[in-house]
Amino acid sequence: MSPKISKDLSKHRLEQAKEDLKAAKLLYDSLLYKSANNRAYYSIFHSIKAVLALEPIDFKRHKDVQAYFNKNYVSTEIFPRYMGRKIAQASTIREDSDYDDEFVVNAEKTLEQIKTAGQLIELVEKYINDK
Repeated sequence: MSPKISKDLSKHRLEQAKEDLKAAKLLYDSLLYKSANNRAYYSIFHSIKAVLALEPIDFKRHKDVQAYFNKNYVSTEIFPRYMGRKIAQASTIREDSDYDDEFVVNAEKTLEQIKTAGQLIELVEKYINDK
């Protein structure tokens, strides 16, 4: 089945991103930083997937989603270049939080991931509404 362009799917994915961000904030407030990093990252991931739903393209692997977004949206400055760096950092922190038993996470880095997710949601929402 080939991917279709869908504004409805795009909006659905953005709502998922907002829900993930809300969960990240709740987990952060509960001092569950590793879990909060996970949800903040997924908020970012679902925001990017919301953008891709407006094209006839989709990917299964996270790294492919990020690479395509960086190449076609960040490098072309549809989205600010600093977001590309923040997305890469969030991905690394999420992987370390989820898979590295010795990774020490702190409140400051977790809050940064939550802020990045919120910034991207705002940018994506504007992008979708302008389409």
